[in-house]
Amino acid sequence: MPFHIVLVEPEIPYNTGNIARTCAVTGATLHLVKPLGFSLDDRYLRRAGLDYWSEVDVRVHESLADLQAQYPNGRFFYTTTRTRRWYTDVRYQPGDFLVFGKETAGLPQELLDAHPEWCIRIPMRPTLRSLNLSNAAAVVLYEALRQTGFPGLV
Repeated sequence: MPFHIVLVEPEIPYNTGNIARTCAVTGATLHLVKPLGFSLDDRYLRRAGLDYWSEVDVRVHESLADLQAQYPNGRFFYTTTRTRRWYTDVRYQPGDFLVFGKETAGLPQELLDAHPEWCIRIPMRPTLRSLNLSNAAAVVLYEALRQTGFPGLV
């Protein structure tokens, strides 16, 4: 069962393209939650993903609630700078959903407030805002893969 990367309202095609490439090489499913800040036909998106697009399972959803309704038993981890729990403190399981917010605002505070036990963060210097979205997705996904023995990867 693959891991799932969820991008809620992504804005920058390069980031999404890079994340798609990471999903391709790891077998993760990529979920995009509307509204998107670009077209899926965007040349920058395609260029960042290079020739990996045919290897990515990309699914587009009208809302995060719609996605969650499709996976009622899914475990959703919300990445944010507004929690104390590090992403390495979690015991991931194949099939988990790793959720990331838009580049300019992150995930909505009301979502984080509703699920504090599922919020995770990547440690960083306190004076800096955040890590690039595609880097953050790779960091968390590879930790989940490491913990589960890199299933299907060589």
